[in-house]
Amino acid sequence: MQDLSFPIGRFEASSDRSDTARRARIRAISALPDLVARAVLGLGDAELDTPYRPGGWTVRQVVHHLADSHANAFIRLRLALTEDEPVIKPYDQAAWARLPDAGSAPVAASLALLEGLHARWAALLEALPPEAFSRVAVHPEVGPITVDWILDQYAWHGRHHVAHIKAARERNGW
Repeated sequence: MQDLSFPIGRFEASSDRSDTARRARIRAISALPDLVARAVLGLGDAELDTPYRPGGWTVRQVVHHLADSHANAFIRLRLALTEDEPVIKPYDQAAWARLPDAGSAPVAASLALLEGLHARWAALLEALPPEAFSRVAVHPEVGPITVDWILDQYAWHGRHHVAHIKAARERNGW
């Protein structure tokens, strides 16, 4: 039986820091906005307001979460690139998902945000010299993380949530 919480498996940081692996992760960052848009294409409010799994967020909340989470990640990445081992601020993602806009705002706003954000993110990543991927930020709950780790984590994170939406569509016959 498929794990509805982790349809592509839990995140495991890769030890592959090759240029080929890095380019694949950057492509995943670049491709995400289109993948999310296609995953929700044609869904109405009833479908968007359906949890992707029992006890889980609604599809709408997942889309808004992606925009929130990836905006935070982009800022964290920029901090890691411009400061010496900055301490980055965690946030309560479940509390953010309960905010009124996450539960009711049209997904088009977050889809547009993801499109612009990921275009900037991919452009930045593609322009970085290899040594920049070793820069470090400190996450109070995780410990030291590198730019490579952030790239790896968020390439996975996008696929993870797109899989939630696709699985909900399949299970519900949308």
